[in-house]
Amino acid sequence: MLALFYIFIAVAIAVSVWQITRILNFRTVTATDKDNETQGKNFMIFMAAMYAMMIYCLIFMNVIMLPESASVEGEHDDNLFNITFILIGIVQFIVQFLLFYFSYKYRGKKENKALFFADSHKLELIWTLTPAVVLVLLIGYGLWQWNNVMDLSDAEDPIIIEVYSKQFQWEARYAGADNTLGRGNVNFIKGINTMGVDMSDKNAADDKKVTELHLPKGRKVIFKFRSQDVLHSAYMPHFRAQMNCVPGMVTEFGFTPKYTTEEMRQQSEVMAKTEKINKIRKAKGEEPYVFDYILLCNKICGASHYGMQMKIIVEEEAEFKKWIAEQPTLAEVIK
Repeated sequence: MLALFYIFIAVAIAVSVWQITRILNFRTVTATDKDNETQGKNFMIFMAAMYAMMIYCLIFMNVIMLPESASVEGEHDDNLFNITFILIGIVQFIVQFLLFYFSYKYRGKKENKALFFADSHKLELIWTLTPAVVLVLLIGYGLWQWNNVMDLSDAEDPIIIEVYSKQFQWEARYAGADNTLGRGNVNFIKGINTMGVDMSDKNAADDKKVTELHLPKGRKVIFKFRSQDVLHSAYMPHFRAQMNCVPGMVTEFGFTPKYTTEEMRQQSEVMAKTEKINKIRKAKGEEPYVFDYILLCNKICGASHYGMQMKIIVEEEAEFKKWIAEQPTLAEVIK
């Protein structure tokens, strides 16, 4: 694919140089019928090559696409993406065909004379109303989905987790038995209290700081985000979730995991992609890849931005309860 990209760049440079010679009158200024015939055929050849490349990318580059959403709420994101992608694809194929075909069909000929008409109210109405209606429906669906993710008021017995970002690391703490997080502020950062938790707040004592995220399958999880230094972005691609972490304020979103990590690893799509990746890694002498959910930073926050990651494990409710019970509280850690 990289070689194909280089070829495309080389062709683009060659065409650009050729066009510049025409602009600078290095060639005959007036095109002949033969020139127009040649260029019209070149347009058709380029169209065929472009369609071939598009189809190739759609079929063979699918390996880099994410598997289906691992959260209940993310299903609507996938629906919105697929609907938008299909609509854009249809319009792209039709419009590009018309552009290239008309460039050939209506190429310059001495005996041809262009037909001119001032306007067409019918055509203008069609090409104005059609995209307007489509956009209103898509934006309406998107706003509904946004509210679906952001409205956390009706969540029943959710897991409350604070995710704390800093260059170049994620930290997290779970609300304790009271299901309420203690206050946090950078002014309280001292020693092992790296998240700046206000230990004088009665709600902070039973909070639990962790080095990786464990989430129970089928239960709503509410994330609250803070940043210590610069703007970060908490990105959990498999759950279709992303939120900016802004210094000086708390942002939030929530979702409900629907597949455990082991269940996701067993999905045919994930297994096929894992197999392809491991063939490449084996050839390079690298350790085999094992699928894991992951929290990434999706803002370029500095030199080590690429390494800002945290592992996420989704498990059954019983396994989650056992794990969280083993984690020490902040009161036990911060004396």
